[in-house]
Amino acid sequence: MTVYTPPLARLIEQLQKLPGVGPKTAQRLALHILQRSDDEVKALAEALIEAKQKVGLCQTCFNLSAEPICPICRNPNRDGSTICVVADSRDAIALEKTREYLGKYHILGGTISPMDGVGPDSLYIPQLVRRASQPEVTEVILAISPSVEGETTTLYVGQLLKPFVKVTQIAFGLPMGGDLEYADEVTLARALEGRRELV
Repeated sequence: MTVYTPPLARLIEQLQKLPGVGPKTAQRLALHILQRSDDEVKALAEALIEAKQKVGLCQTCFNLSAEPICPICRNPNRDGSTICVVADSRDAIALEKTREYLGKYHILGGTISPMDGVGPDSLYIPQLVRRASQPEVTEVILAISPSVEGETTTLYVGQLLKPFVKVTQIAFGLPMGGDLEYADEVTLARALEGRRELV
């Protein structure tokens, strides 16, 4: 027999589907939501629906964007000669917080992982090759988390790009298997500064 009334049980069940949210956190969040005013709950629900409906991918870099071209790609003050390649938008957000990188990004949409059925064709690699082969691009920085899949992706992308552009890899102050999104800003800033050319 459940302790919760069915609508509350459903809310807790849905919240538990969020990453990093276990049963106790889901219960705490659900009870917090019930204590908010109707207007606050409605605003939360509308924000969820609006984000889901309006946020898509930038047509240039594949970062999350509510417009066809994201603000970073549109920004004339960003250095178009450098492209920083990351696995997903969370990594780009982490790098942006350092305020050290002033170039453009390219989000691959994941990493190569044959065990999970993710091959190079499943990622935005052909689009990266097209962008990197443009004459204005002089450097591609590979900033992919140092996991087995990340290293495989870095080597694969690096070999594709090396014939026509300088390819560097950020230095990691992270343990093998560490995620870029969880690194602090200072570590990421130093990793960008200490990038090395891919061999």
